[in-house]
Amino acid sequence: MAPCPNFRKCGGCQLQNLPYSEQLLHKQRQLVSLLGEFCHVNDIIGMDDPTHYRNKVCAAFGLDRQRHIISGIYQTGSHSIIPVDECMIEDKIADGIIVDIRNMLRSFKIQAFDERTGTGWLRHVLVRRGFQSGQVMVVLVAVSPIFKLQKPFLKKLTELHPEITTVVLNINDRFGPVVLGSREKVLLGDGYIEDSLLGLCFRISPRSFYQINPVQTEKLYSIAIEMAGLTGKELVLDAYCGIGTIGLTAADHAKQIVGVELNRDAVQDAIGNAKHNGVKNARFFAADATRWISEAAAAGERADVIFMDPPREGSTPQFLDSVARMAPKRVVYVSCNPETLARDLALLTKKGYRVESSTPVDMFPHSEHIEVVCALSRRHKA
Repeated sequence: MAPCPNFRKCGGCQLQNLPYSEQLLHKQRQLVSLLGEFCHVNDIIGMDDPTHYRNKVCAAFGLDRQRHIISGIYQTGSHSIIPVDECMIEDKIADGIIVDIRNMLRSFKIQAFDERTGTGWLRHVLVRRGFQSGQVMVVLVAVSPIFKLQKPFLKKLTELHPEITTVVLNINDRFGPVVLGSREKVLLGDGYIEDSLLGLCFRISPRSFYQINPVQTEKLYSIAIEMAGLTGKELVLDAYCGIGTIGLTAADHAKQIVGVELNRDAVQDAIGNAKHNGVKNARFFAADATRWISEAAAAGERADVIFMDPPREGSTPQFLDSVARMAPKRVVYVSCNPETLARDLALLTKKGYRVESSTPVDMFPHSEHIEVVCALSRRHKA
């Protein structure tokens, strides 16, 4: 029996009704089925405490039928909000901040956004907390930049939660599934938080991609860097690099790091992270990974090692073809979707690469999602 009363409505923790040991076995069997034809699948790396691991929490705000303000998560396949005060996989401090914001709205005459009528102001609250630093970012997602009673609201909020180091107002006046809009202004602090990972300090802004499970992220990236077999002489391409976490943590072991990422905000963070950590052998480019690597391969550029960490839909045939043309000795593929990983591995093996090993890391306990990292080596010139 699942411990959460919202288990069947929410849909976020699909495996919560299974003991954690059985969840890991379920995921291991799934990976062996998908990846076993390519290589041996190492035992999945689980968590000692698979609860409250999400360092990023986003709550939707709205009204119930009695016009009371509610906050929580959308029911699977709908825009109906399930009221949630505390979630077993979310950071406890973040959950507490969201509840207090909801309770404050009435006294400050702030109305939650009503999708049915298009009225109201506050749509979402996003909270990010640094696991090592303890710094907390609160992002208020609203339909308008006009924030009445802003100063007393922030004063009250920071009195309740002095751990909050920055507050950002994000403007999203469009209807749709995207939480954050393109406009924002900093109301308090610097507009970002910092956290440490594998000895480096990373700057995290509201729209930056940063792994949500810090404990497992260190394990995942340590495995990825070990798989790369770096000696200090390699030119390394970090594709889909986000804010530069993998590339920068590998920089001490390589001659040069080149990171490519489509999200310009993340690239700016990556450049700032390199400077902040004194990493001088890393460059970052804001570009579509497929287009960038295709042009680089066509120009005859080479890489000794390629890290790739694509989104859930995986990479593209054009990207993988360009990987083969660049002819790296090793490819380290970090995937959050084993099905698209298997598809991409099939293409890479046809282009002269051999999958040496794969190691799954349970980044998202209680859910169906699995993160896995694979090491590939070049059999012959592609």
